[in-house]
Amino acid sequence: MKNGSPVSPAAADLRLSAAALSSLLLLSACALGPDFTRPQTAAGERYTPEALPAQTAATEVSGGAAQKLVAGGEIPAQWWQLFGSPLISQRVAEALAHSPSLAAAQAALRQAQENVNAAVGGYYPAFSADGSATRAKTNTAASPGSNSSYYYTLYGASVNVSYTLDLFGATRRGVEAQRAAAEYQQFQLEGAYLTLAANVVTASVQEASLQTQLSATEDILKSREEQLKITQKQYELGAIARTDLLAAQSLLESTRATLPALRQQLAQVRSRLAVYLGRMPAEQEISQLDLNALTLPQDVPVSLPSQLTQQRPDIRAAEAQLHQATASLGVATANLFPKLTLSAGYGSQAGAGNELFKSPAEIWNVAGGLSAPLFQGGTLRANKRAAQAALDQAYANYRLTVLQGFANVSDSLNALQNDAQALQSRHAALQAAEQNLDLVQKSYRAGAVGYLNVLDAQRQQQQARIDFITAQSARYNDTAALLQALGGGWWNRQTEPGTAVAASAP
Repeated sequence: MKNGSPVSPAAADLRLSAAALSSLLLLSACALGPDFTRPQTAAGERYTPEALPAQTAATEVSGGAAQKLVAGGEIPAQWWQLFGSPLISQRVAEALAHSPSLAAAQAALRQAQENVNAAVGGYYPAFSADGSATRAKTNTAASPGSNSSYYYTLYGASVNVSYTLDLFGATRRGVEAQRAAAEYQQFQLEGAYLTLAANVVTASVQEASLQTQLSATEDILKSREEQLKITQKQYELGAIARTDLLAAQSLLESTRATLPALRQQLAQVRSRLAVYLGRMPAEQEISQLDLNALTLPQDVPVSLPSQLTQQRPDIRAAEAQLHQATASLGVATANLFPKLTLSAGYGSQAGAGNELFKSPAEIWNVAGGLSAPLFQGGTLRANKRAAQAALDQAYANYRLTVLQGFANVSDSLNALQNDAQALQSRHAALQAAEQNLDLVQKSYRAGAVGYLNVLDAQRQQQQARIDFITAQSARYNDTAALLQALGGGWWNRQTEPGTAVAASAP
């Protein structure tokens, strides 16, 4: 009312239409279900129960350098180059370019992205073009004064449009769920990228370790064979008993028996490497990777605990699954409420096809439909409860993934400390075994000890040498395991070879 004058019917209708439109816009602005928020994780200040030493123990041998843990340090994207091996870097590059596992992860990501594009289509009206041709017979015998019938053909063409208003956010939550699914595949791809690189590094180190063990065992075997020849002559001269000769033969054959097992392990490692590189086992190139030529990273970057949940691909993937479950609960909630669909069509009809677009009979329609679920046997509410259970499961899986991630880092940090001490002890044991063998051999030549003492000292020296090589390779492998456990530095990568999109950096 204005100045006491009554409102005209046209103005009242206009206001009513405006109010209805405003109500629809307000309804379409809401989306039911919980909004996703990133979980807060109490990471603490360190990964281990007790503070770790500033640096590890040092041993004056290859691979025995002290390692300093740099808290908050940045992990390079190509972290495998820290080991200073061109061969390892070449293998990782080849694996990233040709590995079937990485190609499968890339294809899964592309599929998920297209699912997002398909879901986004729900935001827009659907247009369709229809054409028809009808041949019919009409009988007019039932009409008064008529007992004839006639045939006719009717042609039609129309354009139709329909649009379902997203009043309660079912479409938006569906798009959100698909985008979360794409983000999950994205971090699955990052995880495959990281795992593949780590597998190539550790397999290469294991290959170098087995080659070194095999070479050391062959050297020991040659020494045993020369020693057996001397023992055989001594026995023939009557200088030693037959038991000493048999003991020397037994030690020689025991040493020789270790070679097939080492060769088998080496062949298996090389077959694994061939798979990582995308080659057939027969196509692998036998490259001699010297364990002593590797560089042990002395400054090891260790991300802060508060950053780990944003860096590890498996944690980010679990977070994306939690996001998807949250959005899916919104979809299930919105499905409990009515849906409003608007539709319209425009076209023409004619009795001949060539007249359809000349002087057609215009036809059109405008419609609105409201669909509300009244009773569906409890299906919709059961779907909502199932979606809530799936959300609870996703949250529990996320917490478990976080706990396992922190446990991985803790184990790797402890391994660095323990491996450094183990290498120190193994080196000391090797030195003692070599000195003991030298003294026993001198005592034997002087007649102070028997030949069995010599054989026992040789056996101890052989085992100490193999244990030392194993301890050397463990330091390289556990350093690679730590860098992998911290996320591998994917967020520092400028370009992502083979990936479809760049993941959001922490």
